Amino acid sequence: MRGTRSRKHAEVFAALSRDIRSGRWKQGERLPSEAELVATFGVSRITATRAMRDLQAAGLVERRAGSGTYVRTRRAGSSLSLGLLIPDLGETEIFEPICQGMMASPLAGQHALLWGNTSGSAGPKTPERSKAECAWHLCRQYIERKVAGVFFAPLELSPDKDEMNLRIDRALGDARIPMVLLDRPLLPYPERGHHDLVGIDNRRAGYVMTEHLLQLGCRRILFVSVANAAPTVEERAAGYREALYVRNAAFDRAYIHKLNPDDEEAVKELMTSQRPDGIVCANDRTAGRLLHSLRRLEYRVPQDIRLVGIDDAGYANLLPVPLTTLRQPTREIGDAAIGLMLERIARPDLPPRDIRLNCELVVRESCGASTQRSR
Repeated sequence: MRGTRSRKHAEVFAALSRDIRSGRWKQGERLPSEAELVATFGVSRITATRAMRDLQAAGLVERRAGSGTYVRTRRAGSSLSLGLLIPDLGETEIFEPICQGMMASPLAGQHALLWGNTSGSAGPKTPERSKAECAWHLCRQYIERKVAGVFFAPLELSPDKDEMNLRIDRALGDARIPMVLLDRPLLPYPERGHHDLVGIDNRRAGYVMTEHLLQLGCRRILFVSVANAAPTVEERAAGYREALYVRNAAFDRAYIHKLNPDDEEAVKELMTSQRPDGIVCANDRTAGRLLHSLRRLEYRVPQDIRLVGIDDAGYANLLPVPLTTLRQPTREIGDAAIGLMLERIARPDLPPRDIRLNCELVVRESCGASTQRSR
C-alpha cells in the first residue's frame, strides 16, 4: 500500500509540475485546492498534501495562509543554466534537431542552454582523442560555471570511450550536477546506470528493420556495424536476432559483423563468404558508406542486395539509391529531455528513468519495395 501511495504522489507532482513549467498555470495563478486534487486524481488527502509540499520545496509554488496555493512568481535571474555535452554535435544529423527540440519546448521557458567552448582543449591530434579531450574540457567548464544540469551523449567509436565517459560521469557526480543521457546509455546492457535517458527503443528498431526485409522475401540477412560503437548498436543487434528467431529464419553468429564499410576488400570478403540477400545496418551512416562500397564492387542495390539503415538522417534520401530506414523523432526527444531534466532537478530522489519514443519506418528504393511508403 505504501508503494501505491508513493506512485500516486509522484504522478500528482509530475502532472502539476509539467503544467506549471509548460505555462498552463501562469505565474501568480491559484492552483486547485487539495480537496479538488483529491477529486481530480482519485488520491487521498495525505497524498495531495505531500505533492503540494514537494512543489513548494521545488520552488514552483507558494502557499498563502487562508488563501491557497499559487504558482510562484519567478524573480529576475531565477532561470537555470543547462549544459549541452554532445561530442558528436555537428557530425551527425541526429543531435542538432534534438537540441532544436529542446529550445522549442514550452518547458524550456526562461532557462538557458549552454553550448560551451572547446577552444581551450588540448591533446594528441587523433580525431578520437581530440573529441574525448573536448568533451572533458566542456565537462570542466560546466562544473566551474555551476550549471544546474548537463545533457550528455556519451562518446563512441574510440577504444578509450568508456574510460572518458566514466570520468565525465564521476566529475559531474562529485559536483552534484544531474545528468540526462541523450540517445545512448553509459553502460552496456544489462547494466543500468543512475542517470535518466531519453532515446528510442533500439531493440525494437533492429527488430522492425529485420522484419521488414523478411517480409520482402530475404532469407539470409546480415547485421553490419562499426567497431567501438555505442551500446545502442548492441541493442539493435539484439532486435535483429529476435526477429530472425521469431520468423524461424536462418541465423549464425557469423551473420553479425563489425567492419569498416569503406574497406572494399572487407566488404568483398563479406559478400562472397556470406552471400547475403539483405543487410541491416546499425545506422544510416554505416548504410551510406556500405552502399558506396557495394556500388564500387559492382553490386546492385536492391537487385543484388537489399539494404536498410536506422535514423533517417537528412542524406538518407539523397544517396545514389535512397535508403529505407527508421525515422527517429529527434525534436520530440529534445522536448522530452527538457522535461526529464527539470523534474530531476526538482526531485533528485526519483529513481532513474528511461523514456523511449517510437519511430517511423520510411520505405525507399534500397530495400526493393515497389513503392515508397512509411508507417
